[in-house]
Amino acid sequence: MTMSPLVPDNDRPPPARFALDRWTWKEIGYLLANLPMALAGFVYTVFMIGVGVGLAVTVIGLPLLAAGLHGARLIGRAERGRARAMLGLRIDEPSPMVLSRQAQGFFPWLWSSLTDPVGWRAVLYSFIRLPWGVLTFTVTFVSLFVLWPVLPFVARLLTHADRGMARGLLSPSDELERRIAELESDRGVVVDTAAADLRRIERDLHDGAQARLVALAMGLGLAKEKLTDDPEAAARMVDEAHGEVKVALQELRDLARGIHPAVLTDRGLDAALSAIASRCTVPVTVGVDLASRPAQAIEGIAYFTVSELLQNVSKHSGARSATVEVWRSADRMLIHVTDDGRGGARMDGGTGMAGLAERLGAVDGLFVLDSPVGGPTTVTAELPWRDRDKGRDQGRDPDKGRDKDRVR
Repeated sequence: MTMSPLVPDNDRPPPARFALDRWTWKEIGYLLANLPMALAGFVYTVFMIGVGVGLAVTVIGLPLLAAGLHGARLIGRAERGRARAMLGLRIDEPSPMVLSRQAQGFFPWLWSSLTDPVGWRAVLYSFIRLPWGVLTFTVTFVSLFVLWPVLPFVARLLTHADRGMARGLLSPSDELERRIAELESDRGVVVDTAAADLRRIERDLHDGAQARLVALAMGLGLAKEKLTDDPEAAARMVDEAHGEVKVALQELRDLARGIHPAVLTDRGLDAALSAIASRCTVPVTVGVDLASRPAQAIEGIAYFTVSELLQNVSKHSGARSATVEVWRSADRMLIHVTDDGRGGARMDGGTGMAGLAERLGAVDGLFVLDSPVGGPTTVTAELPWRDRDKGRDQGRDPDKGRDKDRVR
């Protein structure tokens, strides 16, 4: 089973045993390095606070203290990296201190820096690490020569305390800060996806409808010139232009369906997914059990997720049948797509699964792929449920902006 990168990995080390294996030597190295790292952090912290607080009555005191807190953040980053590399500790980076556009300037920066909880926790970490670094260095160094048979257990006990301090003081301060870090990563995914969609639309317009309309304009121009000299040739050219108009309109409708299909806006997810299933080369059974419609953004993501999955079924699965089920469970909307094909689908197999997982992850969704070799393939997607804002849809003409008159 393959899941999106939203699922955390286990960072628990293997159990300690009477052997100096790779894990034990890494823990010993970490404990011996505690003293020089703690000494450097302690000296920096004492100097930074001493100078900043001592000069607080002057103009440069508080800015120096604010800059020192930014340096403490760098010390915390170095300690987190050391814990990851040597202890295998999974610890997230706190969110960077970013000012809003309305709060730019020196004094907002100064206030945000002086009240930065990440920097002050790094200062506290540097203070308490000096006595701990002396203790761990001494115990580990002596144990190398006196207590080496039980050194793995001693090292594990001491590094467990190190893990607790790192998690307590160097990890993101609370769930909100961790959420901010996730949203910053998701924002980049959303921006990249939107840019890719805009490039696709531009390419489709340039290579499809635009080229046909240019040819149509040239053909009508030639027909105009021949109208008096050769009416029959002009009539044939106008007839050809009429056919080009039909093709161009069909391409524009297909492009509009790819951006946001009209059937989804007017009739909802059930009718839109049934329309997708009717175009699939494999017989598809669709079941949608939703008492109300979700928000437009969630509905659109669900539609394009199922559309991409059914395209994969048509192109890659070799299936004889497929099913699509959509339902609501509490505050989540679940999508279940299965096929009886050959299986073997992977997140990195070039079928767009990784892109779907990123798109769902950007809205706090979940993507789970289960596709053993030989089949069947099962994809489960979850999206957060948000109710549709009915006020925005009231009074809207569903046919507004749509060509009701077809070219005959």
